[in-house]
Amino acid sequence: MDGKNTKTFQKKTLFNDPVYGFIKFPHDFLYTIIDHPYFQRLRRIRQLGLTDYVYPGAVHTRFNHCLGALHLTTMTIETLRNKGVEISDEESEALSLAILLHDIGHGPFSHALERMILPFGHEQISLAVMHLLNEAFSGKLDLAVRIFANEYHRPFFHELVAGQLDMDRMDFLHRDSFYTGVVEGKIGYGRLINMLNVREEHLVVEEKGLHTVEQFLMARRLMYWQVYLHKTALAAEKMLQSVLNYLFTMPEIRLQTLVPEPLRSFITEYEASGNLKLIPPETLRRFLTLDDVDVTNLLKCLAKSEPGVPNMLSNGILNRKLFKIHEQDHPFDPAEISEVRQMVMENLGLVQYDQLDFLVISGNESSTIYKGGESEIRILSKNSEVKPLGSFTEVHIQPAKTTRYYLIYPKR
Repeated sequence: MDGKNTKTFQKKTLFNDPVYGFIKFPHDFLYTIIDHPYFQRLRRIRQLGLTDYVYPGAVHTRFNHCLGALHLTTMTIETLRNKGVEISDEESEALSLAILLHDIGHGPFSHALERMILPFGHEQISLAVMHLLNEAFSGKLDLAVRIFANEYHRPFFHELVAGQLDMDRMDFLHRDSFYTGVVEGKIGYGRLINMLNVREEHLVVEEKGLHTVEQFLMARRLMYWQVYLHKTALAAEKMLQSVLNYLFTMPEIRLQTLVPEPLRSFITEYEASGNLKLIPPETLRRFLTLDDVDVTNLLKCLAKSEPGVPNMLSNGILNRKLFKIHEQDHPFDPAEISEVRQMVMENLGLVQYDQLDFLVISGNESSTIYKGGESEIRILSKNSEVKPLGSFTEVHIQPAKTTRYYLIYPKR
């Protein structure tokens, strides 16, 4: 499915985006990539995994998000050019391709199953897919690959793709706020883009946009704990992970026959995949046929199987009969976890102690809203001096990592 699409566009296609209105893009080759099966697959991968169990409107896709991030990139290129930043047409197209493809490596249910089906983060997989497409299109993505991998000599291009004020974050905050109805995540993306500039080939924000940056970081913090790490959605996602973990670690032949292809091949190859340093092209192509539908079909098959852990978990996910979840800001006492395990074992009449590992789930989730150091947001002061955001005392930011601990188990 790597074949070239040679369609010639007589006029630009318009997309009616519910967040930004009618949008179009300046380079024909972008539409060729959008039409490619690898990119069309993103229509079938939800942006927020199982978060619609909490916010019913959160059923938008990675496809929506990538087009939105591309739209913001188009706006940013125009803004920077108007401020005298030299950006060639080749660089404009390459940056646009890099942001368009930044999430193409996501698997089913996005972050919920990241590193499970393949032992790589979605950024690594995205880069591998870009290499596949670059080969298919005779090197037309050479510069886009360099920008994405931060190997281009003008670093501000990469900062727009994967920095602390990148177009990815700018779109997903605004878009996820729109679809969840959590208004605290809404950001002034237009003003933020208008405040961007470039100094010494790095992205900077003009000082008059200081409080817009602060509002952006505040929105990010609120969205993490109200949406991305909401405890109910977290319980659902951990149950989903437990289904796959059960199949990976207890690969009974009876269960494997219930797993549809191509997902079955990843389960049978799970142990060997842990030793992979690079993704074999054929494995990558198989991965690029997977989407949310495959995992949903798996759950439907397991929900009809004999009573047991996979059946219980799958029915719980499909019918929103979710496990109980407790959260706190410090680790759970091992004695408390042991007590819960014993209670669950007695309540369910389990005879195999190792099955508890898939039903009583403990761990932690962390978020770091802002990082200092080399990646710190740069501010262009009124006297034309570039300073780190942290040096402005009037801005209240929280660079520290916040961690919450959870304990999840079946309701009585």
